[in-house]
Amino acid sequence: MEQSGELVRIRTFVDPVLEIAEVADRVAKSAGGGKALLFENTGTAFPVAVNLYGSPSRMRRALGVASYDDVERSLTALFAGLLQPKSTLWDKLKLLPVLKQAAQWAPKIVGGRGACQQVVMPQPDLSKLPALQCWPYDGGRFITLPAVHTKDPATGARNVGMYRMQVMSNNTTGMHWHRHKTGARHFAAFAAQHPDGGHFPVAVALGGDPVYAYCATAPMPDNLDEYLLAGFLRRRPVELVRCLTQPLEVPTDADVVIEGYIDTRDPLVVEGPFGDHTGFYSLEDRYPLLHVTCITHRRQAVYPATVVGVPPQEDACMTQATERIFLTPIRLVIAPEIVDIHMPVEGVAHNLAIVKIKKEYPGQALKVAHGLWGAGQMMFNKIMIVVDGETPLTDYPALLRRLSRHYAPATDTCFSYGPLDVLDHAATTPAMGGKLCIDATQPVSEPESNRRNERGDSRLLACIHKGDPIPRARIVAMFDRQVDTDDFATCLWLLGNNIDVARDCRLEHGQLVIDATAKPAQIAPRRWPNIICAHAATIAAVDAKWSQLGLGDLIVSPSLRYRRLSQGEAAARD
Repeated sequence: MEQSGELVRIRTFVDPVLEIAEVADRVAKSAGGGKALLFENTGTAFPVAVNLYGSPSRMRRALGVASYDDVERSLTALFAGLLQPKSTLWDKLKLLPVLKQAAQWAPKIVGGRGACQQVVMPQPDLSKLPALQCWPYDGGRFITLPAVHTKDPATGARNVGMYRMQVMSNNTTGMHWHRHKTGARHFAAFAAQHPDGGHFPVAVALGGDPVYAYCATAPMPDNLDEYLLAGFLRRRPVELVRCLTQPLEVPTDADVVIEGYIDTRDPLVVEGPFGDHTGFYSLEDRYPLLHVTCITHRRQAVYPATVVGVPPQEDACMTQATERIFLTPIRLVIAPEIVDIHMPVEGVAHNLAIVKIKKEYPGQALKVAHGLWGAGQMMFNKIMIVVDGETPLTDYPALLRRLSRHYAPATDTCFSYGPLDVLDHAATTPAMGGKLCIDATQPVSEPESNRRNERGDSRLLACIHKGDPIPRARIVAMFDRQVDTDDFATCLWLLGNNIDVARDCRLEHGQLVIDATAKPAQIAPRRWPNIICAHAATIAAVDAKWSQLGLGDLIVSPSLRYRRLSQGEAAARD
């Protein structure tokens, strides 16, 4: 990255508590995602690298591809070979080279110690790592880019997931895995096997090949090793080395490895708040406690971290990569009529999805929506817009025009109900809520066309403040008074975050009405979290040292833009 001008080394001291995140937030929201940053003076022996994945070019570089289309073509060929019917012996024999090639990508365990174990801490001490506190009301410091390794106690199948880890003491952390996550299921299965108590092994790898962190976030099927995907992307197997204190393996080239266990007899601990990728704080909850048994690292190790908050952040580039890479499996396994999928950055990965299909019959958009809502992490989606035709999914003005031609709220709106992200603060019931499908495809039959001709006013969208008169538009979105309704990106972000479709969306007089306001305590069953903003003191401290950072002209803090939306000085509305 440095050789290609994609990295800035920062030699001035920048505090891992609040300051690094403030610098990273400014850079990530600059044109093109800004540069990757290496903070060399952190008050510890380790430099901190952030925004590594924060531009499309760096994301492709991390995966080792010139274009995501290259990966999609390879996956298409692989899945076509694996999924097509094998009617003859010759068809089955033709599959052997594909299987042999796939086997060559499988991870392999090597003997001895790896580079990740060049240095062993005499006593494991997390305070020696520059873990970040990103936002003022975070519960403490967090490890934000961990590849967490667990194994299924019944099958031995490995999982590598990314679950934030709050540093609780020098040798303990929280383990923030949700009930939907594979790591949580592995732990639950282990606890069931050990009713009298036991130590569930965990290993955490930081750094190494940048493909590892991506694969830990990828929507892989259960019991399919994430390192098989890494091997596929790299066209070579990932080499693993055995941990020193736990019966697990980690990549030999990781920068830092944290080994430990979760005692099934321990009570859950309070973890959070945390300024999350939704742009809001996720509030305190109870999660398992990890006891650290060993910390190793390579010489000249770099500590990788990511900063999440109000979008855009670097996680948006990871989501974009997933859209491209996993389009083929989705098309082949779930819905072959899918042409493209796009998840706008303002939808924070799953709140909003736009799907293009090749339409052949009425109702096909709803069939696709229900199929996707039953597929992996797409089960967390709230709003799905289905279109057809040639319009690029990233051309929002053209998409809005298409909706204005083909969307009739009374007949083209489908409400459903199902799982939501645990972090969804608007859900009336935790992790459960409503879903909305907007069918904006072109009619393919005369009855369907006649039905849609009754759609009324041609104006598509009106964004108003709650309490204002409702105009005649097909979609009406209501926001709190302090929201600038001319700021389309902010409105789209709040629209996805602040609604439970089952409670806040309704059809009324031929209109789809969406209440995207912050909900009062009489309606919201839980505390309503605050929008993430840096403190004035942190903003001033970073402003004062900006000229020493080598980042060019001062970038104004994005927090100043969102402070007017904040509801008090705390992680949640008081």
